[in-house]
Amino acid sequence: MEDAAIKIGRSKPQRGIKKKGKLKKKLMRDKWLYVLLLPGLLLTLVFKYFPMYGAIIAFKDYNPMLGILESPWVGLAHFKEFIFSPNFGMLLENTLKISIFGLLLGFFPPILLALSLNQILNDKIKQKLQLILYAPNFISVVVIVGMLFLFLSANGPVNAIVQKITGNPLMFMSNPDYFRAIYILSGIWQGVGWSSILYTATLASVSTDLYEAANIDGANLLQKIWHIDLPAMRPIMVISFILAAGNIMNVGYEKAFLMQTSMNIPASEIISTYVYKVGLQSGNYAYSAAVGLFNMIINVVLLLIVNNITKRLNDGQGL
Repeated sequence: MEDAAIKIGRSKPQRGIKKKGKLKKKLMRDKWLYVLLLPGLLLTLVFKYFPMYGAIIAFKDYNPMLGILESPWVGLAHFKEFIFSPNFGMLLENTLKISIFGLLLGFFPPILLALSLNQILNDKIKQKLQLILYAPNFISVVVIVGMLFLFLSANGPVNAIVQKITGNPLMFMSNPDYFRAIYILSGIWQGVGWSSILYTATLASVSTDLYEAANIDGANLLQKIWHIDLPAMRPIMVISFILAAGNIMNVGYEKAFLMQTSMNIPASEIISTYVYKVGLQSGNYAYSAAVGLFNMIINVVLLLIVNNITKRLNDGQGL
């Protein structure tokens, strides 16, 4: 019995040595893959994780002369100041409206575009159309906003048509009622082609045997789309929706800030532009950090909710 116990005791270190040996062999075998992974890992650490240290100033009365650690601790004072400020309701409402309407209105056009491109049999025509549709994605936001001001100004081509119909020009860029529609529709126009790439690639991988079988069964175009194309695209649709929902509160400040005028502020002022103005322009770094952190917390909560809903619908074959 003692000999057996000794053998068992000796076998455990040997197993550990074998595992370490296998792990070392795997690391040596894939060493160049890890070298390729290293730059992306370092960039992620430097630009994503290390800056999290700066989030501490949201809970402090930050003074650049004292530094982050030496600045006095104020707890949730900045969060309370923002939540009870008179601008809180307007900022949250504007941000949510732009995000949610942008998500709902912008989710389906890439799917419809991919389905339409999939029906084009001529590869040359399809490639030219894809090039035209993808091009707006590479235009700078500054250029896009400049185009909007040019086309929608009082003397622009759009108002030239409006004047012929109504007799009076419309102040598109200064009227708060038009801001949200212009922001969302221009964003859809700019990104619809690029957003359809995943769906187009998914449809290209669908087996032609399924279409041939559907043709033999006498299925029409809509039936093939419903029973072949959409089921193939469903996993990508779910992932895209979850990722889009995870960015509901992350409305970039650049476009909204560039489109702002003194007249459309009630509709164009969102949390990101407010953080930019309060933090960088006014120098109130601690308060702006608290507002940004509050924005991130809401974003995470919404992401978890949407992820849970889509998971339940997917399990119930609702998506």
